[in-house]
Amino acid sequence: RGADVIKRLLSNLGTIGNGLAELRGLYGTGHGKHGSVSGLTSRHAKLAVGAAATLSVFLFETHTETKK
Repeated sequence: RGADVIKRLLSNLGTIGNGLAELRGLYGTGHGKHGSVSGLTSRHAKLAVGAAATLSVFLFETHTETKK
């Protein structure tokens, strides 16, 4: 009944990794930028961490369920 909605949500979850990588490239210190580079606030960090945590939990639970 809600298969289309679930598929859309899963598709959106799939873009989290790309978005996090883009943020890291733009604002992270891993590409030779100085540690004082800023631009994101704590609410942006919380959004990134929350999205990554949601994706991780979903993938882990899916793995656990399909392993049975």
